[in-house]
Amino acid sequence: MSRLRNMDEEWVPKTKLGELVQQGLITLDKIYQNNLVVKEKEIINILLPQLQESVTDIKMVQQMTASGQRSKFKAVVLVGADGFIGIGSAKSREVGPAIRKAIDKAKLSVIPVLRGCGSKECGCGGTHSIPFKIKGKCGSVRIQLIPAPVGVGLACADKVKPVLKLCGIEDIWSKTFGDTRTSENLVKATFDALKLAHKFNFNI
Repeated sequence: MSRLRNMDEEWVPKTKLGELVQQGLITLDKIYQNNLVVKEKEIINILLPQLQESVTDIKMVQQMTASGQRSKFKAVVLVGADGFIGIGSAKSREVGPAIRKAIDKAKLSVIPVLRGCGSKECGCGGTHSIPFKIKGKCGSVRIQLIPAPVGVGLACADKVKPVLKLCGIEDIWSKTFGDTRTSENLVKATFDALKLAHKFNFNI
């Protein structure tokens, strides 16, 4: 905790939002209610200190340049806490820097997750699932998340489970379409579904 506090003290905000956060004048709820854009990872470090990280995919990618073929590592990383999720991807010549860059990007993409109990078989009124069916897509991959009653667990693809676990969803059904072997697209499609659900709830 003391180390985190020292990091916050050394941080010099570059945006007005950063200044408000450092001074303790704005909360995470207010940021999302007003659709404010987070441009500094330190904002999330301060407001969501319980954020956890999960590397979902690391692969080598090759690129042709004038000097020949170059190889880099691409990392896809999730960050999440109870009711929040973010995703980021980055490339670097080494695995470590690629992961760190992806974590920073994921923090800037953190969104609140709309949870509830939309299952007719359950109706407990809790937050163990989602309130209604939601759809998301990325590339050729599409996914539909369906509310499930307590006890079902995460009845979905293995690559989707870390996304839902990190944000605190415990019970769900899912249907996937397209080339689901592309794990990155499947994870991003799940994130897209959760993001669209929050926007839908905000608009109503």
